[in-house]
Amino acid sequence: MAQTAAATDTDAPILLRENADGVAYLTFNRPRARNALSLEMLGEMNDALDAIKDDKSIRAVVIAGNGPAFCAGHDIRQLRANAERTYYEETMAACAQMMLGVMRLPQPVIARVQGIATAAGCQLVATCDLAVAAEDAQFATPGVHIGLFCSTPMVALSRNVGRKEAMEMLVLGEPVTAARAKEMGLVNAVVPEAELDAKIAEMTGKITSKSSLTIAIGKEAFYRQLENGVEDAYAYASEVMVQNMMAEDAEEGMGAFIEKREPVWRGR
Repeated sequence: MAQTAAATDTDAPILLRENADGVAYLTFNRPRARNALSLEMLGEMNDALDAIKDDKSIRAVVIAGNGPAFCAGHDIRQLRANAERTYYEETMAACAQMMLGVMRLPQPVIARVQGIATAAGCQLVATCDLAVAAEDAQFATPGVHIGLFCSTPMVALSRNVGRKEAMEMLVLGEPVTAARAKEMGLVNAVVPEAELDAKIAEMTGKITSKSSLTIAIGKEAFYRQLENGVEDAYAYASEVMVQNMMAEDAEEGMGAFIEKREPVWRGR
């Protein structure tokens, strides 16, 4: 559920967190800046992801944005005000840390997208495990318009969509609609904005009903096998499956299937 507290209060927290029913909701709260990723925002996101990683009570994560935009990418005004190589390096490193943190969380992460998701905002959508967009949402990597190729968004984008589609977004810099983003594989579902929370709840409900151990094993394996050739990927995945079969939850799940009853997950 996207939070809307104190959206116009400059003293309000720039990142909101709420936990409900095993789900952590992280909400960007810089609506006037279209939730641009300032260095401070990146720091708070990284701290939040670190805290969630080892929290066994959290089974899924939702990332959202307050106001009319999901996230407009890096804070260009802040970057221009600190035009030094060391500052740029610090910002890029913090952003990469956030993206890798999302991937390395044992819990699935869902992007809840309304309005625009541009540059690093689009990168974040591509990095999340799942994404749901409002019908009027738009996605873009427009850096080329200001002489700044979206090289880091390219990493996530090129791992989500086809090469020609990724290059189209990167070289032309034009926005794509939510419907087109779904066709490309950038988002999983497109719904009316009024139905975003219901769709997110449907997805998180299904995730939290599963074994958290099984989900964590599968998520890690999914990203690791992508880095290997097919033969090595099969060898790695086979070992993962064997280890998974030795877990208590796998024994419980198979037993429940045979006995035609609901499984009782223990997370081990």
